[in-house]
Amino acid sequence: MRHGKKINHLGRTDTHRKAMLANMASSLILHKRITTTLAKAKALRQYVEPLITKSKSDTTHSRRTVFSYLKDKEAVTILFREIAEKVATRPGGYTRILKLANRLGDNAEMSIIELVDYNTTFTQGAEAGAAKKKSRRGGAASKAKVADAPIVAKEVVETAPVTEEVAEVAPVVEEVVESTPVVEEVAETPVAEATEEAPATDAAEKAPEEPTAD
Repeated sequence: MRHGKKINHLGRTDTHRKAMLANMASSLILHKRITTTLAKAKALRQYVEPLITKSKSDTTHSRRTVFSYLKDKEAVTILFREIAEKVATRPGGYTRILKLANRLGDNAEMSIIELVDYNTTFTQGAEAGAAKKKSRRGGAASKAKVADAPIVAKEVVETAPVTEEVAEVAPVVEEVVESTPVVEEVAETPVAEATEEAPATDAAEKAPEEPTAD
């Protein structure tokens, strides 16, 4: 029975377990991600996260304390110079465990343990959105766009779809146009020509002849 036994010995002696966790913690700090079994990843998380918290206070005492656990000068230097600045505003939870498929052979549960702030897969979308190409206004490109604008507008107008309202009104407009009489210009004739061409009245023809004196 395992009542009250919170530490997983991982089937190793105390000295072997500490040496293994120190080596894995140094590898995690140097490479930011390692692949191991799920049980070892959970044990490593409990081992390395207090050291990352300790690195936030860059003092000689903190460096000596962390070095007593890691046993690697290069890992201690990277932890205090680079990682400590990266996780300065994070109040914990510096690592993430991602499960993988079971290992062939012994069917052991495999996983990836990584530092949260160094995962480029989850931060790739944000960086791509922030790094947008900026184009300057003006120049030959903008002038070419302005020159092509009327042609594009004409094509849009010609290809614009006819709405239902326009289709309903169009026959009525055509009927009104067809029923409107066309007014022709009246030719102007001179007054003199009109008087000359006017026919003689009947009264002048029926006037009696005056008698002549014998």
